Amino acid sequence: MGFKKGQSGNPGGRAKVTMADGKTLTDLAREHTPKAVQALVDVLEGAETSDAARVSAATALLDRGWGRPRQDVGVEMKSDEGIAALLEAARKRAAG
Repeated sequence: MGFKKGQSGNPGGRAKVTMADGKTLTDLAREHTPKAVQALVDVLEGAETSDAARVSAATALLDRGWGRPRQDVGVEMKSDEGIAALLEAARKRAAG
């Protein structure tokens, strides 16, 4: 069985699995968000907590509250007249 050109083999994506009560795993996880955040705070503030666990909890809380920091990937682009000409020709063919 082949795929038609330009058509996804799985247009609906992965099927959502639902529990007997109709809830998805996402629904269930979101119901426990306050307890999960409190657990991270407890680890962060725990007197017996290792430094590694404390840093991990702090990172998880900051990432979820403020987003992960941007990362510079250090890509350097150089101009190439030959490639620029090829790209322009391809654009004209596609538009034409």
